[in-house]
Amino acid sequence: MTRTTSAAAALVGLGLAATAAVGEQRVVTFNSNFDAAPRAIWESVIADFEAAHPDIDIRLNNFDHEAYKTAIRNFLTANPPDLATWFAGNRMRPFVEAGLFADISDVWEENNLSEAMGATEASMTFDGGIYGIPYTYYQWGIYFNRDAYERAGIEPPGTEGMTWDEFLANCETFQAAGIDCVTTGSRALWPVAGIFDYISLRTNGYDWHMQLTNGEIPWTDDSVRRVFAELDRLRPFITANHAAIDWQDAAALIVQGRAAHYVIGNFAVGTFREGGMSDEQLGFMVFPEITPGLPRAEEAPTDTIHLTAGAQNPEDAKTFLAYIASPEAQTRLNAEGGLPPNRNASVADDPFLQTSFESLADASALAQFFDRDAPAEMAQAAMEGFQQFLVQPEQLDAILNRLEQVRQRVYAAQ
Repeated sequence: MTRTTSAAAALVGLGLAATAAVGEQRVVTFNSNFDAAPRAIWESVIADFEAAHPDIDIRLNNFDHEAYKTAIRNFLTANPPDLATWFAGNRMRPFVEAGLFADISDVWEENNLSEAMGATEASMTFDGGIYGIPYTYYQWGIYFNRDAYERAGIEPPGTEGMTWDEFLANCETFQAAGIDCVTTGSRALWPVAGIFDYISLRTNGYDWHMQLTNGEIPWTDDSVRRVFAELDRLRPFITANHAAIDWQDAAALIVQGRAAHYVIGNFAVGTFREGGMSDEQLGFMVFPEITPGLPRAEEAPTDTIHLTAGAQNPEDAKTFLAYIASPEAQTRLNAEGGLPPNRNASVADDPFLQTSFESLADASALAQFFDRDAPAEMAQAAMEGFQQFLVQPEQLDAILNRLEQVRQRVYAAQ
């Protein structure tokens, strides 16, 4: 039967032997940091798994968010559970490189997950091994106001969007009509990182973007300058006072029709609706292609579950991982509005979740957002640089030189 331990108890009881018997059962220990609502869903999913596998007992040890971030490296090193939740992409790389997460390529192969969850595979793969199961993600893209398009005399796009040149030409038309082509609120810095990420992914591609966020490419490199050159083409059409407003203020500009587009995650849909926007007024499209022929990667921060290298009961843990990857489990885990990485799962009856689900399932790879893909100090400095460039483009050389100094310091210390 499922036993859930609180954060305080989990911190004390991390050394539970995963192979300890509970009657006839074999124990799988599982550390996580779920909030109350998702925790309840997980407990229900675990109960169903245990009903189908009465010889396996899943022990869920739940931390609060901050305690988990602090404790994870310690418990993976000293008293590892069988399973632990974390994040995809470069956020999991340090644990893979330290030998703390285990390769579960066999789980992927035996359950045909490369077909069912192919878009996520690149962000779970290092040195040829696959190191986790993604169970939920959310998407970024471009949300737009159809009424703004009508006022500017432009035909609204479909979900497939348009080319970069077409998008920028439309920006000139919006500007002439007194409408901001693109809005964002960068006072908190992170919103503008979404714009940079997409231009990076569309200019140089997913592999290059991952190399950049992993510190392998100098910020002074010409390939980085190409990204900023494309960002500079968009810069004149972005809401002028973006550095002074928050993301919700920018959302209000979309609702009011004073801005046409917003590069943002699908968490913003609720804010648009609360502001009075109908689903008929709100549109969605993927970010435009910039370099012709590049595979279409998307921005989709992904939550994951991992087999630890020190697992005491890896075989039963893998059985549970295969279940979590199934369409049935992923449908239930995302019933409250998340997006399931398994393309055979179902999503809530919401047009924007449906559209996001389809576009992510067809993506070539998924980036995790700049402040997940890069170390914290590098992410902070880079996002400050993105914001500064949009306000002071003439400072590009100084910005890139500063970021290169941060890169050399941060990655040398890892």
